[in-house]
Amino acid sequence: MSDHAVLHVRGRVLVGPDEVRDELWVIDGRVSYDRPAGAGDVRTVEGWALPGLVDAHCHVGLDRHGAVPADVAEQQALADRDAGALLLRDAGSPSDTRWTDDRPDLPKIIRAGRHIARTRRYIRNYAWETEPADLPAYIAREARRGDGWVKLVGDWIDRDLGDLSACWPRQAVAAAVAEAHRLGARVTAHCFAEDSLRDLVESGIDCIEHATGLTDDLIPLFADRGVAIVPTLVNIATFPALADGGEAKFPRWSAHIRRLHARRYDTVRDAYDAGIAVYVGTDAGGTLPHGLAAAEVAELVTAGIPPVEALSATTWAARAWLGRPGLEEGAPADLVVYERDPRTDVRVLAAPSRVVLNGRVVG
Repeated sequence: MSDHAVLHVRGRVLVGPDEVRDELWVIDGRVSYDRPAGAGDVRTVEGWALPGLVDAHCHVGLDRHGAVPADVAEQQALADRDAGALLLRDAGSPSDTRWTDDRPDLPKIIRAGRHIARTRRYIRNYAWETEPADLPAYIAREARRGDGWVKLVGDWIDRDLGDLSACWPRQAVAAAVAEAHRLGARVTAHCFAEDSLRDLVESGIDCIEHATGLTDDLIPLFADRGVAIVPTLVNIATFPALADGGEAKFPRWSAHIRRLHARRYDTVRDAYDAGIAVYVGTDAGGTLPHGLAAAEVAELVTAGIPPVEALSATTWAARAWLGRPGLEEGAPADLVVYERDPRTDVRVLAAPSRVVLNGRVVG
């Protein structure tokens, strides 16, 4: 397909959950719903078209040991692209992946800078590690480095306690969130357990990653404050194996994460039922492979979220939350085409028939 060719997408174009069109045109890499006059070189793609999927929690440029070389980061991004995830919120990475912005064949990335953790309270080589007094300064630096987000590690195992516990005192969290907001950035936090959540939400945080510690008394607070969650259920599925590995040294921690895992689906469904916004994220790039957005959508459905809402959590609603367009007139033509209607069976997402990025068929 030449740079001047016109792409014609025909069948069903899911502009929104309740807005369906019969066709769209891609002209100069942009979406149009007007047939171009005198188009010569036209390529037609047929099927059910969606906006490019969103993975709102992944880590391009990161593996279990820390930062990876550019060629490995490229393969991570390509795995997401080929699976239909064309917009990624990179929820913390020590790698500088700005070079991907110059690659029109790679997904668009919204970066949260590097994780910010308490000293010796997170995975080695992942985060900036600091103490409460310096937290606002680190937040400010990452707010300037990121794309409108910063990422805190809200809780982690306390080796003296032998269990998960909050990493930051409330005063430090409040100062850090205020500083990020002053600089125009939103704040999210890694949280597995319960005891960090109230301080984070009452300090004005915008999102919680994983959120396995949500309890009945906290859910109304999240809903009232408009705090979103990204459950990363495909990652939470690894908790039993982690518990087995830590049993001998940290039995209290192991028992805790087993409990969090056992109620994971109820937690997500209760959050959804209360009106908390839930978005798709996979936590790919640490120990998990990239390209798992479809599997996470299926997990949300298993948790009890209606299929169309789970689909929206990786398409229409997710893009609006991140401030990026879908398939509106004039938007960049980032879309995925399927052979069947994904609204009736989200498993279709695992097998895209065509992937279109910046108006070009790339898969």
